[in-house]
Amino acid sequence: MNKFIYCSMVLFAFIASCNTQKQASKFRFAIPEAGTVVKIGESVSLKLVFPTEVSSFDSVVYAMDGEVLARRTDSIPVTLDTEKAAFGSRTLSAKLYHGGEEQVAYSNIVVVPPPPKHYSFKVINEYPHDPKAYTQGLEFDENNALYESTGYESSGQNGKSSLRKVNYQNGEILQRIDLDERYFGEGLTLAGDKIVQLTWREKVGFVYNKNTFAKIGEFSYGQSPEGWGLCYDGKRFIKSDGTSRLYFLNKDTYAEEGFIDVYNDKGPVDSINELEYINGKVYANVYTKDIIVIIDPQTGGIEGEINLIGIYPDKKDFNNELNGIAYDRQGDRLFITGKLWSKLYHIELVER
Repeated sequence: MNKFIYCSMVLFAFIASCNTQKQASKFRFAIPEAGTVVKIGESVSLKLVFPTEVSSFDSVVYAMDGEVLARRTDSIPVTLDTEKAAFGSRTLSAKLYHGGEEQVAYSNIVVVPPPPKHYSFKVINEYPHDPKAYTQGLEFDENNALYESTGYESSGQNGKSSLRKVNYQNGEILQRIDLDERYFGEGLTLAGDKIVQLTWREKVGFVYNKNTFAKIGEFSYGQSPEGWGLCYDGKRFIKSDGTSRLYFLNKDTYAEEGFIDVYNDKGPVDSINELEYINGKVYANVYTKDIIVIIDPQTGGIEGEINLIGIYPDKKDFNNELNGIAYDRQGDRLFITGKLWSKLYHIELVER
């Protein structure tokens, strides 16, 4: 063998051996690996690799998101119970104290809810819907008047964004105002005698008198960069921005006062769009998909998934997608439509 090649191989093996020893001597988590997905309620073993130069130590303090889980004076793994953990990425840390010094190791787990229930649908009835309405928000009032917020296609062929009051039975537009051309209308909801409507990227929401459609206020967004969907639970507004996050807005000032991230059993669910609050849960369209997810607004966990593939046979592309959920509370009826759809559907859920 060539002497130079042999020497190079020996040097490489020596460096690799040193790196392996260096890695082995580092204080770190052996288990779990960073990013491990854990279903709520599962137990997780927290196992550490201790530095080879540390033969004894004073203590190890284990924590999750800064909250102490356990203190140990030995290297026996600790068991983490995730029963009460919040969904999402949870930071794990271990602090090693020895000889007056401190070393810290980090890892993380992603806590997810159990698999959601799955539903298909049954069409109970069909009603006319304006095929020029680029639907972004949809909601019934107590008198079964349907309120709708529309945007416009990027081509501008379907006119300006609008706010509408509609007779759902025949599709007649009873009342309408158009937004200024610079605004793209998005989600809307009702709160007493007010209508609240979002805009997309303009970072402003509008408040209207429900009866006259006169604008009586407006508000700016906080951390959420865009406006997508909006609903009202009687105490606060819940807003989506196209990510996996739902924001909670003060019912009087519209200021963001918190948020929650949306997860299913596989991880975060992005593209949360139009929203409707139904019997304590948030129903949400998922952008570009014929799917509605049912979210627990207390935890962010997805409890149900409604597959609506095929409900609108004339669907063409993403500009023609499912995007409208309205609930008749008095009649306990669920309605859906989409962008530029000619139909409004009353549907019934069928659990699989």
